[in-house]
Amino acid sequence: MGRRRRRVDPADAAGALPAAITALSRALPGGPSPETFRRAKFDRPEAAPALWRLLFHVLSPRPADDAAALPTPEAQARLVKSVLRSQGYPRRALVQLPEDGSQGSRELLLALSWLLARGPLLERLLAQIRVRLGDEMPVCECEVLASPGPPAPRVEADGCVDIRHLQWLMGKLRFRWRNLITSQQEHCALLGKVHSYTRGCHSDRSLGHLSVTEAELLRDPEGGRQLLRRLESENARLEAALEWRRRELVFWQWMDTVLDACPPEASQPTFLPRILERGAGELELVARELQALQEELQAVVEPRRAAWEARVGGWGPGWKATQRASEEAVRQELTALQRAWERGGGLAQPHGPHRLVRSEAGTLGGPGLCATEVIKALRSREACLEAALRQLQGQCRQELARLVGALPGFIWILPPGC
Repeated sequence: MGRRRRRVDPADAAGALPAAITALSRALPGGPSPETFRRAKFDRPEAAPALWRLLFHVLSPRPADDAAALPTPEAQARLVKSVLRSQGYPRRALVQLPEDGSQGSRELLLALSWLLARGPLLERLLAQIRVRLGDEMPVCECEVLASPGPPAPRVEADGCVDIRHLQWLMGKLRFRWRNLITSQQEHCALLGKVHSYTRGCHSDRSLGHLSVTEAELLRDPEGGRQLLRRLESENARLEAALEWRRRELVFWQWMDTVLDACPPEASQPTFLPRILERGAGELELVARELQALQEELQAVVEPRRAAWEARVGGWGPGWKATQRASEEAVRQELTALQRAWERGGGLAQPHGPHRLVRSEAGTLGGPGLCATEVIKALRSREACLEAALRQLQGQCRQELARLVGALPGFIWILPPGC
């Protein structure tokens, strides 16, 4: 695999590889020592616990600096296996590792390299641990909803379902939802008081007031020293990430030697890291490799699709018509939602966290989002979701009426709120 990329002079690689591994270790949250990576290449058992913890920090949904106690090594291993399987990790040897965290350092190193190669892992981790000086608000939760995670448990619908249990779960969900809304309203009210009381105290006139963090610094000077240490730690990780980007090419060539030392599997992972210094020849090689991977995937998918269609085609002659009707209904719903969203107007800025700044009535705001625009967009989205909910409720009523009509002697009483 090393022949696919630009070759590095062996004399330069001898010094660049330790520097690249050191930078990667400093940039990752809770990164192990560089010696751990070297030992993992030879599958040394003493390197496995540190790599299990590292993958747990990388794949866990909670922040890496969470003060809560870490779960047991068995729980960490189960979460790592589950998340990697849900993300499509191809090597089966990782699933077969024992969950006591004592073995599999080489496989764990391959899994970490696969995560680094398939997406901006470092950027995402650095964004999670970023020190926030201002009071921020996420405009959209798309990133949270689309974040990888363990697969949802499968629920069998063939058994008997207790309606009372479902109603109890729905009531519990509504109660927690109202508590969440209430807590967010209280949080916004407290932020408004802080912004109002500290108006005119900020050195930046475009802001006009202090944030909660800045106000806390005035109250507790010791907190300022802690914040300074956090900022210094964040800067050190950013510098390490930049150093890693400059030297990562030699790391991927080293990972090719690690992969060659592994026992062969039916499906070998192919590392395709993002190389910043791209040349015409390298792009051509990557394009040919992607084309080969696409052809291989098509060769595997087509027989499975044919077998699946042959199996489900035995359900009856009306299956094709039902499938086409379902696809058409889904297409119409998506088109209606898209048109309603376009009429309501989307957000003018990219989705993400934005700092909350209190502005006086009638004054021109600076760059950013206006609260009225965000509220308007959210209300438009709420109207679209309510329309879809009413449509689904109508379909459920029709289906219930059809089922009850097939049972003579039953009286259908709608539950409250329908």
